[in-house]
Amino acid sequence: MANATLTEVPARGPRFALVDLVRGLAIIGVVIYHFAWDLDYFRYLAVDVASDPLWRGFARLLAGTFLALVGVSLALAHRRGFRKQAFLRRLAILVIAALAVTVATWLAFPENFVFFGILHAIALFSLLAIPFLRAPVWLVATTGAAILLLPLWVALPAFDSRWLAWIGMVATVPATNDYVPVFPWFGVTLIGLALARLALDTAVEERAAGWRPRLALSRGLVRTGRWTLVIYLLHQPVLLGILYPVSLVVPPSREAERAPFVGSCARTCVASGGEAAICERACGCSADAFAEQDLWSLLRRSDLTDDEQRRIGEITRGCYAEAVRASEGSDFDSGAD
Repeated sequence: MANATLTEVPARGPRFALVDLVRGLAIIGVVIYHFAWDLDYFRYLAVDVASDPLWRGFARLLAGTFLALVGVSLALAHRRGFRKQAFLRRLAILVIAALAVTVATWLAFPENFVFFGILHAIALFSLLAIPFLRAPVWLVATTGAAILLLPLWVALPAFDSRWLAWIGMVATVPATNDYVPVFPWFGVTLIGLALARLALDTAVEERAAGWRPRLALSRGLVRTGRWTLVIYLLHQPVLLGILYPVSLVVPPSREAERAPFVGSCARTCVASGGEAAICERACGCSADAFAEQDLWSLLRRSDLTDDEQRRIGEITRGCYAEAVRASEGSDFDSGAD
């Protein structure tokens, strides 16, 4: 194996059921996350899934698992030499799938379409990882760690545009429903590759290759892990296809509409220089006013008329002024005591 070159085309080695098991767990996690995101989108869940720390952490764990598995899979697939035809075939499928996601999300969510999501990352990272298949393991791991950590110190506005945001190190994260840039995420792939190559040089390879699922649940997860791309491409259309007609019949939860709006509104207000307490009160007032005047549907649209924008602006400005007056009155009363 140590003498294999990137020009050899050897026979494929045995498939690792353990890797498929992990992949199966990860894709089930993706379905769960997107189901929660859809419930939030249709206002049946009183949590802003896209910004909630627990849900965001869950999403990053899933993305990291898949990207680490990219490195693991590359190490396993090419451990006896580089299989050029198989690699190019898989890469073509990933590129087509990634383009399909971009087109579909551009049609459905033009303001937040996916221009560089998980499938785009897997395709590009697979290509970028080729030189590291035979590089010293220490170099692979060190490079991976550097790519992973660099965005903690480097954030440049020059990378903020969608044409360059795929690189990472942005000062402002672009508006998109899925964003997996090279920095830091390619570092996860390289670390997965390094760990897999270390395992292949030990007895771990033999034990991992020999593992077979015995329970029905584990066998199901292994089978699921072999169809992750198909599941990934189809699960959202299926979920949205079910929830959309339901949303036409079943009204959303009032609290599910209010809570995410107040949280997002308050964060925007604070980022614009407002005081946290005033912003929270103003956004709560706005949410109540929108509910009383049945204006929630306007907040989801991007093509508001001048009159609709004026109505929303009057409400938010009035609520903010009221919150400021209430805060000043509270400060006066506190001083009087």
